[in-house]
This record gives sequence, structure tokens and C-alpha cells, in this order.
Amino acid sequence: MPRFDPHPDRRPAVITGASSGIGAATAEALSAAGHPVILAARRAERIDDLAAKIRAAGGEAIALSLDLAEPESIDAFAAAAIAALGPIDVVVNNAGEVVPMTGLGADPDEFARSVHVNLLGAQRLASRLGPTLVAQGHGDLVFVTSDVVVRQRTHMAAYVTAKSGLEGLCRAMQMELEGTGVRVGMVRPGPSSTEQGTTWTEETVLAVMAHWERWGHLRHTGALLPRNVADAIVAMISAPKGTHLSLIEVQPEAPVLPDRKVN
Repeated sequence: MPRFDPHPDRRPAVITGASSGIGAATAEALSAAGHPVILAARRAERIDDLAAKIRAAGGEAIALSLDLAEPESIDAFAAAAIAALGPIDVVVNNAGEVVPMTGLGADPDEFARSVHVNLLGAQRLASRLGPTLVAQGHGDLVFVTSDVVVRQRTHMAAYVTAKSGLEGLCRAMQMELEGTGVRVGMVRPGPSSTEQGTTWTEETVLAVMAHWERWGHLRHTGALLPRNVADAIVAMISAPKGTHLSLIEVQPEAPVLPDRKVN
């Protein structure tokens, strides 16, 4: 007899950064697909409202506060999540922040904090929840990275550093967990229309855009909607056993130009 059910009907899912953007869209999409969901974020009021919305639609959802910059918060959250919904089967590490800073101009403490939120916090959460997945012999660890890993941008030095490290961590974990029944996947979005970057001043945006244009990062005006990335996350988690979608890169489609010709 197998030591675990390889096809569990109940797959509780943790989604970090669930207060807005990709995280919120993913929580709703996973709930619609039948997953009980735990919404995690610093903005407690927002995730409380989203959890209530999901429950009103017939889903199972709870909201738990989480600050990935604080190790104590991560440890407390992991214990509370397991206590709330039992063994977790899906962890979507989505939370992150983008602060404009350069490699030389960044305050080292601010640089370190950004790396902690975008990389070290994700590793700590995975280390707290992942062993349960291994013990039960199934589950998905999904990390939302960024195309800055392969298309580096100026004035995002800490973010580029953290997301590059996150993909390195994922690659190592994919090898370490092969044969355990636990899949580790990366969803790598391109330019997206989310709340990230909305705290930047207009002066900063204009200055940075000039640099990005110089390096060819502004080919068109298309941007991903949060639900576009959420759909990719759901596809990764929903892949049948025996299938491992190790990396999904999602890019925005360019607006169609009426005079576009292919020679």
C-alpha cells in the first residue's frame, strides 16, 4: 500500500502577497478551482475583505497576517496556517516589492531588506511548510519570479539580485526534491499591471523609463493583467501527476497594429 494518497481531493493552498495584484487574483482563481485558500499579506484589512468575498462565493478562505521581512512573523504564520486548514498542499510564494535603487546608490540596509522580502523570506516560509509536503508525498511549491532575471533592468538592483537568487534557489530545490512527489515550479512574469511600482514618484518613473528605453526594455505598451499570471499559476498546480511544469514564462502580448506586416 502507498504511504500517501497521490491524488488528494483536498489541497489547501497558501498564497503570499494576496492583498492585491497577482496574489489576490491567484487566491480567487485557486478557490474557483476548488482549493481551500489561506491569504497572507501585511495589509490585514485587504485580505480579510478578500477572504469574505471568496467565502460569499462559496469558497473556503481564511486571512492570516504575514510580514516576510520578519522571521518571527513567518514562523507564526506557518504554524497558524497548518492549524487552520490542516496539512498544506500548495504554497505560492508571490509576495514581493520593488523599490527603485541602484547597486552603488542603494543604502545597504534598504538593499538587504529588499532581498530579505523577495528572497530570504520566501526561503524561510518554504522551509517551514515544505517538509510537510515531503512527508505526505505530494504537493506544489510555486515561486513567482520575474523576467528581470533574464532581462535585467537598471534601478532595480536589489530586485534583480533577489529574483535571480530566487530562481537559483528553485533550481536547487527542484533537484533536491526530485522523487519526493513534491514539485517546485517557477512562474516568471514579464511587465505586469499591478500595484508594484505605484509608490514611485513621477520624476523617478520618467528617469528610469529613459534608462529602460535605452536598453531596449520598452518594445511595446502591453502589460499583463494579474489574472493572466494567476492562470499560469493555476495551470502549474493543476498539471496531472507525472507532469512537472518547472518554468512558465508569461509575457504580455503586444497590441495589434493595423499596418503590421511580416516580410
